[in-house]
Amino acid sequence: MVPPGSFVLIAVLTVLMMDEENGANARRVKRSAQTYTTKYDNIDIDQILASNRLLKNYVNCLLDKGGCTQEGKELKKYLPDAIATECSKCSQTQKKIAGRVFQALLLNHRDDWELLTNKYDPEGNFQKKYLQEDEDYSDLEEA
Repeated sequence: MVPPGSFVLIAVLTVLMMDEENGANARRVKRSAQTYTTKYDNIDIDQILASNRLLKNYVNCLLDKGGCTQEGKELKKYLPDAIATECSKCSQTQKKIAGRVFQALLLNHRDDWELLTNKYDPEGNFQKKYLQEDEDYSDLEEA
């Protein structure tokens, strides 16, 4: 026989456990909303940068001039926010990838760099903060 009041105690404990579980889920969702997905952090960026065809496909995707791969769709989705927030939601890997891409575009694909910055940084805020206007970046290691 179950003692009287046990059902109430079990019901209260169940509600508390569910509330704690929901709170933990909410914290996980909030934490994941503070960072971008890392699903594509293992992308071989060097392979993309070494291939004019692959790089041009990504550039065209970002400029709405061509189709997008899944990775391109994700990049296109988060790029405006990443620029606006100075990549504060980026993983360390994403920051390294971004640096490699910037270096390659500045050194080897300046026209694409100009098109992308015109679209995603029209006021030049990123460029003012991170790039020197008179610098030609030729002293950077070949990307």
